[in-house]
Amino acid sequence: MARILIIDDEELLRETIAQVLDDAGFETREASDGEEGIDKFRKSPSDLVITDILMPTKEGIETIRELRRLSSGVKIIAMSGGGHLLKTSYLDVARQLGANVVLKKPFEMRALLDAVNTCLEAAER
Repeated sequence: MARILIIDDEELLRETIAQVLDDAGFETREASDGEEGIDKFRKSPSDLVITDILMPTKEGIETIRELRRLSSGVKIIAMSGGGHLLKTSYLDVARQLGANVVLKKPFEMRALLDAVNTCLEAAER
């Protein structure tokens, strides 16, 4: 069973994503910001990390950078809905720093599940 860490300061979205992934058979953990997420990842690495970009304390770009330093093999999905003018550029930067998939909020949970499965299948190859 793949282990997935979900990092997002929006509690309702984070819990919804966790529920969808739990129902799909994944093991999930949650963190409310990048600092908490990195701490949880250090204690128990995940196969996949789903992170928001705009968060307090440690934002997603810095979180992705640190995740890549800790584990070059971890799969990362970055998501953002903040800053209508800058949303695309944040996601572009996330991809350049090593996010395997980027999603613009709002997105359908089916799109997230497809992205999760694609990332994890690529990891198995």
